[in-house]
Amino acid sequence: MVVGDVMLDRYWFGEVDRVSPEAPVPIVRVARREDRLGGAANVARNIVALGGHATLVGVVGTDEAAERIHALARDAGIAPGLVADAHHPTTLKMRVLGRQQQLLRVDFEEAPGSAALDALDAEFARHLQGHDVVVLSDYAKGALTRVPGLIAQARKAGIPVLVDPKGDQYGHYRGATLVTPNRSEMQQAVGRWASEQDLAQRAQALRAELDLEALLVTRSEQGMTLFTDTGREHIDAQAHEVFDVSGAGDTVLATLAVTRAAGMPWEQAIRWANRAGGIVVGKLGTSTVTAQELGDLS
Repeated sequence: MVVGDVMLDRYWFGEVDRVSPEAPVPIVRVARREDRLGGAANVARNIVALGGHATLVGVVGTDEAAERIHALARDAGIAPGLVADAHHPTTLKMRVLGRQQQLLRVDFEEAPGSAALDALDAEFARHLQGHDVVVLSDYAKGALTRVPGLIAQARKAGIPVLVDPKGDQYGHYRGATLVTPNRSEMQQAVGRWASEQDLAQRAQALRAELDLEALLVTRSEQGMTLFTDTGREHIDAQAHEVFDVSGAGDTVLATLAVTRAAGMPWEQAIRWANRAGGIVVGKLGTSTVTAQELGDLS
C-alpha cells in the first residue's frame, strides 16, 4: 500500500524558434501534451511496472486533474484508495519543454483540510490488512501530516513501513522500518559530514534515535549507502547516462518495496534498487522501470 502526496505531472512539449516581442522569453509552439502520475502515485505506478500489486491512498481534489489521476491509475492497474477533497485543488505540476529542455514549471497545490485527513486515515485503516508492505511517500504537500499514527498502526499489525522523507523533522518517522533520505535531506537531518566515518556515525545515531531497522542514504552520482545493525553497505551508482533525475527516488523506493515484499534481504534489495535508479535517470520525466528492463541487466 502506497500512502502519501498524490499529484499529476503534466508535460507540454513543443518547438522553440523565436523569442516573444512582449518579453525576453522563448515562444513554445505546443505540439504534444502528456499527463503522468506523480508523487506517491508514481511510486505505485513503478510497483505495478515491476510486477507488484499496489493500492494508492492519498488526497485529490474534485477537478480535472483528479479525473486524470483516477483514469491513469485505473489504466496502470493500481487499486484506488483516493480521498476527494472538494475544498482543495489536486496537486499539479505543469512543465513546458522545448526541444526536450524544461523551460518552465508551474505548480498548483494546497494542503488538504482536516476532514480529508480524517477520510485518509479511514482509508488507510480499511486497506491495511492484506498488504505486505506500507510505503509512505512524503512530498510535504500535507497528506502525511499525521504520519506517526499511520506508522504506529502498521507496526502494530506487523507490516513493515518504508518512508521517503521530506524536511528535517525526522521524529515524525520514528518506528518506521526504513527511511530513504537523499544526500541533501540527510544533511538537513544530521548536518554536513566530514568523512565517510563521520557519516556512518551520524547515520547510525539517527537510526538508533528513530528506532529504524535500516537507513538508506541515496547519494546521486555517489551511489547509495545502507546502514543497519550489521554495519554499512555501499553501492556505487550504475547510471550510464543521466538525462532527468525527477522521480528517481520514487523508482528506488518502489523497487525496495517489491523486493522486500518478495523476501529479499536488505543488501540484495538495494542492489536491485540501485539498478532501477540507474535506468530511470536515463528517461525523460517521471518514468517507470519494468521487471524486464532490470532482468536485461542481470
